Parts: sequence; structure tokens; C-alpha cells
Amino acid sequence: MRWALVKVALAVTAMVVVAFAVPLGLVVRETARDRAVSHAERQAAALGPALTVTTERAALERAVQFTTAGSEGRMAVHVPADGDRPALTVGTARASARDLASTRRLARAVTTATPGGQLLLQPTALSGSRTAVVEVYVPEAEAGRGVAAAWLMLAGVAVALVIGSVAVADRLGVRLVGPARRLAGAAHALGEGSLGVRVPEEGPAELRQAAVAFNSMADQVVELLANERELAADLSHRLRTPLTVLRLNAASLGEGPAAEQTRAAVEQLECEVDAIIRTAREQKPRTQPDGSGAGCDAAEVIRERMAFWSALAEDEGRTARVAGVDRPVRIPVARGDLVAALDALLGNVFRHTPEGTPFAVDLHDGGEGAHSVIVLVSDAGPGIADPEAALARGRGGAGGEAPAVGSTGLGLDIVRRLAESTGGDVRIGRSVLGGTEVRLWVQLRDTGEGPVAGRRASRRGPRKGWAGRRGSPNSS
Repeated sequence: MRWALVKVALAVTAMVVVAFAVPLGLVVRETARDRAVSHAERQAAALGPALTVTTERAALERAVQFTTAGSEGRMAVHVPADGDRPALTVGTARASARDLASTRRLARAVTTATPGGQLLLQPTALSGSRTAVVEVYVPEAEAGRGVAAAWLMLAGVAVALVIGSVAVADRLGVRLVGPARRLAGAAHALGEGSLGVRVPEEGPAELRQAAVAFNSMADQVVELLANERELAADLSHRLRTPLTVLRLNAASLGEGPAAEQTRAAVEQLECEVDAIIRTAREQKPRTQPDGSGAGCDAAEVIRERMAFWSALAEDEGRTARVAGVDRPVRIPVARGDLVAALDALLGNVFRHTPEGTPFAVDLHDGGEGAHSVIVLVSDAGPGIADPEAALARGRGGAGGEAPAVGSTGLGLDIVRRLAESTGGDVRIGRSVLGGTEVRLWVQLRDTGEGPVAGRRASRRGPRKGWAGRRGSPNSS
């Protein structure tokens, strides 16, 4: 489209230049020729007074030399014979006898062509019905004076018009093509799964309307996929706890074929649910568009999830403690993602520690101006022998071994990916309760460090005062 507009502008401007510049150039040439002839007529008329006074050669020669054309050898005076006085010619003559006779007969100025230019023949009446003819030679250089400069000026104006029209057409093409290309690129990116892409609503009215429609469509796609993610997350929330209770109850049935069949059915059901959850997590697209509006209140999410897990904790005789959630703490993480990460960490506590093992969740916020928020999930269990292997994808079992039956192996990996999406990190260590401590470090603002630097920062994170905060009496 851009080059098509440029070609159209070039063609139209060229036609306009040809239609106006060429006739104007011809007019300039004719004007210059008329100006030269008029100047010659004025010089020829200057000899009229001298011819009415005298026709003597000496006097006429002096009069001719006083003119510009006469001094340059371009003027002559033809005086006819008078009785016994022969015809007289003064100056450089170029006109033929026939041209002189025709001029005397017509009794008006005549212009005739001659090699190298043209002749102006001006008749002047004398006494005795005689007519003298003043001849002025006008060379081509004189008739074309200023024409070349005028043509060059017209050519320059024509070139400037062409360049200007092409530049304007190119800018208009960019204004049209730019938004269209951005819209096409955004549509391609959306088709490949980049759901956060949006198109600036700029350009011509039609393209602005197309951009508005595209952004509205993308928002609807994001909303639909977010609802789908919520349904998948809700499935994990609703099924995990009942399955855990069923597994614990099945373990207390004792021995016997019925008990074994029940336990096998529960294990099979857990495997099927884990497969569904694993598939939903692995195929989960990014549905939250980038921007300052994305995020959630970490304190509110932790309170909600701890209330959810407290029923199972009470059934198993576990002591649950929560600290640092008494005031809102905004983090740049989607609510569904934080819920999934917390459920993965708390589910690991229930899955890999004995009944009655206490656990705690601490939220550390540096206050206004802080660059990060830390979520600690700790327990008094046996701990993890190989933390690095436990963080690896598909190695979610306790101690870093391969995932056990009923484990997706994605729990800690979900937590790690959530932290690294903000530039943060996840670390596993020994808690003050004696068991495992999982530290989720979420970066609040872009400091230019990136995930690698975030991991360095997390290793040298604020240790001072943690033990005191873990000892907070707040409990769920």
C-alpha cells in the first residue's frame, strides 16, 4: 500500500508538471522574444527625429552610433533616392531589397527571419512622399535572454513538487501501513499464544476501529482462558483435600481384600486427578496482560488458603500458624497463580510429613518502598534431603526422588516458575521448626537484575529478624 501511494503521487504530480510547466516555459520564451523586438523598435524609433531633419550620411552615421544596436553593428538606415541624389545606406545592412520594398509598401513595421536571428524593419516617412527604412538586427541570443534561467527555475520547481508529493505520499503510507502492520503482528502473536499483546488505537478511523475490535476480542479471549484456569484450579482445590482424607481413611481400614481394593481405587483416582491437573498446568497459557493493574493481595490469599487447609489440619492434629497477614500486601502475581503455588506447598506438607506435624506460613513485607515480598512455608517434618532435585521439574517427591503415587511432581516447579516470572526465586532450607522451609521470593518492581540476580539476592536475603517473626503467636 505504501509504494502504491507513492507511485500514484508520482504519476499525478508528473502529469501536473507536464500540463503546466511546459506551456509556461513556452510563454516565457515568447515573452523574451517580444521583449527583444520591443527593445529594437524603441532603438529604431530613436532615429525618426534625425531622419526628419537631415538625410546626410555624416549626420546619420553619428545618429546610428549613438544607439546601442548601431554601436554593436546591428543597425542600418536605408534612404531612398531623391531626384539626382542616389539611395543611401548607413550602417551594417542585412535586409534584402525585396524586404525593404515590402516594408515601404505596407508602411508598418515588419519582422523577418535571417540567419542567426531576425530583422526588424521600421518605416519612417520623409518629405516628398519618400519612406526611409530603419533596420535593426535581433540575434537569437538577445531574443532568448533569460529563457534558460526560467526553464531551469521551472525544472527545479517541478522536481521539488515531485519530491514533495512523494514524501507526503510516503508519510501518508506509513501512517496507514504502520497501524495495519501492528494489527497483523498482534493477530499473529495472539494466534501463537501471546495473550497479553494489545494494539495501540491510532491511525485512520477505520484502523482505530479495527484496533478497538481486536483489543476487545483479546480481552474476551483472556477472560475466557482465565475462567478456564480458575475451573482447573478449583478442581485441584476441591479434589485434593477429599482425596487426601479418603487415602488416610483407606489406610486405617486394616487388612483384607476389601481394604486393598479400596486403597487401590483411591490410588487410581488420585492418579487420574493428578493427570488432569498436570495437563491443565502444563498447557496453561499466560492470560494476564502485562501492566500495573495485574496482581493480588498476598495477605488476603494466604488467609483464605489457610482457612481452607485448616479443616484437614484439625483432622490430622496439626498446629497451623500464620504471621504477617494482618495488612494488605500487593504483589505482581495473578491471584490464581498464587493460589496454585500455596496449595502446592501446603499439599506437600500434608503429603510428605506425618500426621500431627505442625507447620507455619509467614509473609514478610518490607513496607512501602520495598523491592520484594517473601512467603515462607515451614514445617517440623523430616526435611528434604536433596533440595535442588526437589526443585527440578518432575522431581516433586520428598527428598528429591521420583514422584510418588498421587503426586504430580509439579508442585515446587509451579512455585519456582511463579517466582521467576517476577524476577524472584525459590529456595529450600532447614526451618526453625526442624523440618523443611520453602522460601518464595517475589520481586515487586523491575530493578534491572533479572531472575539470575534475583537468585543471588535471595541467597543473601534478609535473615535478620526471621526467627523472631516465625515465633509470632498469631495462628489460624
